Amino acid sequence: MKAKKYLSFSLVLLMVLAFSRPGLAQTEKDILENMIKALGGREVLSGIKDTRMSGTMEIIQYGMSTPFTMYQKEPDKSRTEIEVMGMSIIQVYDGQKAMVTNPQTGEVMELTPDQSEQMRRQALGNSATLNPEKFGITYTYKGKEEVNGKTCHVLEQKFSNGDTATVYVDATTFLPYKTRTKTLSPSGGEVEAEQVLADYRKVDGTMAAFSITVFHGGVEYIRMTVNEIVYNTGLDDSLFVLK
Repeated sequence: MKAKKYLSFSLVLLMVLAFSRPGLAQTEKDILENMIKALGGREVLSGIKDTRMSGTMEIIQYGMSTPFTMYQKEPDKSRTEIEVMGMSIIQVYDGQKAMVTNPQTGEVMELTPDQSEQMRRQALGNSATLNPEKFGITYTYKGKEEVNGKTCHVLEQKFSNGDTATVYVDATTFLPYKTRTKTLSPSGGEVEAEQVLADYRKVDGTMAAFSITVFHGGVEYIRMTVNEIVYNTGLDDSLFVLK
């Protein structure tokens, strides 16, 4: 399997950090403020400085299952570690650039501008959830929609560079249910990607999804089962640098 495909695997992973963020209009503010309350509230979320998430990831297309560990440090640093066929892949975003290890040679490579921009957005944590204006994020309310038997509030999320995503918030629980956006496929082209969050559980005053499924072009691509989520372990900035 070519290194290019391994890079594509890792690029999808950080989608688990793509939470919706409050917008400006009153309708958006009301919906997203309720979402913040459902996730744990402003005080609790603002107290989270870093997160470690670990579990098992199934790459459906290739019939593979692998352990993963993800790290996020506020406001915009991330690290993902996985093992595929005995080879380690580490990908980081240090707040400015994205780097990844070549699983075959161990060489550290800088990702393309498009890949780096995608990782920059995905590395955003609770700071962007609570203060979207600081990150150039806005929302537009698009009404309600039935999604897999759930009534959801639909929000268009717009980033400072003009890229958009569609965020679905469960109208009953106000927990994030699904995000739809464009991402990079294994071949390097653009594909519509959906992330579905489920199995929410309480973790130190927050509600966190322990099941995450990613679809590419409507086909199930990655299924993630989270085993553990830990907050505030004091992650050092050096963790997010590859040399």
